Amino acid sequence: MSRGLIDNGSNKIYDETEIAQNFKEGEAIEKEENHKVHKTFTSQENPEHVQEDGNREAAAIIDMKFKKKKALLEFRCMVEDAVLGNYLLGKPPRSHSPKEAALARSQLKKITLWGVPLLPSKAHEGTDIVLLKFLKAKDYKVHDAFEMLRKTLKWRRDYLADLIQEDGLDPDVGKLVYSSCKDREGRPLYYNVCGAFKNRELPEKLVDLEDLCDQFIRLEVKFMEKGIKELNFKPGGANSIVQIIDLKNSKPPDIKKFRVVSKKTVMMLQDNYPELMHRNIIINVPFWYYAFHTVASKFLSPRCKRKFVFARPAKVTKTLLKFISPENLPVEYGGLYRENDEFFPEDRTSELIVRKNTAGSVRIPVAETGVTMMWDLTVLGWDVSYKEEFIPDDEGSYRVLLQSEKEKKGGEGESMRNSFYISEPGKIVITIDNVTLKNKRVYYRFKTKPTVPMYIVSKE
Repeated sequence: MSRGLIDNGSNKIYDETEIAQNFKEGEAIEKEENHKVHKTFTSQENPEHVQEDGNREAAAIIDMKFKKKKALLEFRCMVEDAVLGNYLLGKPPRSHSPKEAALARSQLKKITLWGVPLLPSKAHEGTDIVLLKFLKAKDYKVHDAFEMLRKTLKWRRDYLADLIQEDGLDPDVGKLVYSSCKDREGRPLYYNVCGAFKNRELPEKLVDLEDLCDQFIRLEVKFMEKGIKELNFKPGGANSIVQIIDLKNSKPPDIKKFRVVSKKTVMMLQDNYPELMHRNIIINVPFWYYAFHTVASKFLSPRCKRKFVFARPAKVTKTLLKFISPENLPVEYGGLYRENDEFFPEDRTSELIVRKNTAGSVRIPVAETGVTMMWDLTVLGWDVSYKEEFIPDDEGSYRVLLQSEKEKKGGEGESMRNSFYISEPGKIVITIDNVTLKNKRVYYRFKTKPTVPMYIVSKE
């Protein structure tokens, strides 16, 4: 490898000899830290085997951290050297004149990936985050990560991935994927609804016809590129995506055709979008899918396999709520989120546990009059009965039954919503009667909105 130069932002240039010296100094510091850890453990009054195990564990953690830092620094050097040497995307043609070579080198210095500059000496805060994704995908093997980065950049250039958002897709195929809200850590959520078509022949066409198969691959690329624009490649930022694949009403494809399509898609995503998928949550999983996933998983790395989560129809809401808050989970999956809603994701949800064979109540006090109180409520797993009423503070006033007692079965997943105009102070009381042998978790939220009474509107 030719000699690489690195600018750390302070106008001082380091070459690889200085970096190697830094490695040696780092190793000396690391040995000193290991020695301190050893002294700490051996000075404690613990059994000898506990001292030895603790010492090995602490030393292993320190050693691993150092190796990862060292790998990142080596990777930075290789990328810097490849950019300045004008061979990151391959060796330049020998026919290039010095002027053409200088122009190509100048353009390569501006190269970006997912909107982040790749030249380490530019000191962009997202560069290390992007490079670490390639290192993690290759278990911190620097040369493998470097080759993966080069192939990704070449693929993006040849596939025109940066321009794919401008590319038109079949509108029916586009219904397969939509985005909605964020997970609990702020990562964008994308839903892939495989059973979205009432015409059951269309999914078959995606597998049967080569052009529609390619269009499906392009749809996946377009989905990834759109999701990347929502990511935050900064320290502590959300820099990966959560994908939910809904298999409800989907039917098993032909195993041979499925193998071809799944291999192309999986390999494309794994090779060109490393560590950008935080979780793949497969919901409404039919029994037949497990056999097909076994086929597809043969092409996955062990690291990618660990990112899959499966949920049978009865466990969909419970599984999704582990990753998504109720206010960000769509109503069709048992959450409270609706598009173009009067409630917003910022309207936080409260929680109530109703014990088995007991009744619990949600009480919403309302002191302000002349407003409309709105509320939204869902019960995990339902199988409860509930009723709603308004109880005024004035004991001389009448109670108002807003919803007579009604049974809500487990299959009825959508949330229950209602509203009531407040003409006097009081409280909304929602009673949930749990007659099952399991505790029930209730999520609810409420808000008021100014309202003009109907009789004033009629008078005008």
